Amino acid sequence: QLQLVESGGGLVQPGGSLRLSCAASGFTLDYYAIGWFRQAPGKAREGVSCISSNGGTVYLDSVKGRFTSSRDNAKNTVYLQMNSLKPEDTANYYCAAVPGFQRTCAITPVADSWGQGTQVTVSA
Repeated sequence: QLQLVESGGGLVQPGGSLRLSCAASGFTLDYYAIGWFRQAPGKAREGVSCISSNGGTVYLDSVKGRFTSSRDNAKNTVYLQMNSLKPEDTANYYCAAVPGFQRTCAITPVADSWGQGTQVTVSA
């Protein structure tokens, strides 16, 4: 069964940091571009970032300079390092395969299929 599983969320104070993980099972991530998405209560899901198979990245303007996506193909895992967190970053975060080629990617899911995500809450 092909699956992406998110983890690493939690409660953090404004200005704090979290690292989310997206682990693949049933397939190898090496050749896939992976995106991070989030959905806050009452809001539409939005794309946050993506990382191509060759490590190129794209970010939502509001997270540029604060969030960094990386990948460890040996661990079959993609990460999202989130620093300087703000209350408006509070959401359930998901990862999904996205279109990508070499060092480019697009923060658009290739399929409307989502895991459970991991909740990030930024609050004092």
